[in-house]
Amino acid sequence: MVTIRAERDDDHRAVFELNQDVFATDAEARLVGALRREAIPAISMVAEVDDAIVGHIFFSPVTVGGRGGDLRMMGLAPMAVQEKFQRQGIGRQLVEKGLKTCQEAGTDLVFVLGHPDYYPKFGFQPVAPLGLHYADPKLDVCFFVKELKAEALQGVVGTVAYHPVFDRAFEV
Repeated sequence: MVTIRAERDDDHRAVFELNQDVFATDAEARLVGALRREAIPAISMVAEVDDAIVGHIFFSPVTVGGRGGDLRMMGLAPMAVQEKFQRQGIGRQLVEKGLKTCQEAGTDLVFVLGHPDYYPKFGFQPVAPLGLHYADPKLDVCFFVKELKAEALQGVVGTVAYHPVFDRAFEV
């Protein structure tokens, strides 16, 4: 039985270790810690099986064209599921519960840089045809947006930027 819930302070060590195990380096694990401190508002959810954290998803503020505007926009990143629990629907549950929580918090748009076969299943659509772009336009093919509020994309164009913490987390 999987439980999806909001992350608590006492989950931080387990979330760090999960992200450290799932990704090739500890950059994502360090990123989550920095986002908790600096990216407000943020939404962080965990997946639990038998009282152990086996999955995690994080949403933090993004801007378009350097402006937040009147819209509340979030970026989904990172998301991790422990290898032995992958392909069991836990990632899907994290995304669905995370999007629902974002919507309940008043988020208008959610962006994600991810697999082109995965995120469209949740209603995400490619950004480029909408006049939106990732900081590196070569990655637009795997950059998506989902409206959580009807017509929130009207008039929104420009380059989407994740929180500045992302740049620092992946510096060599």
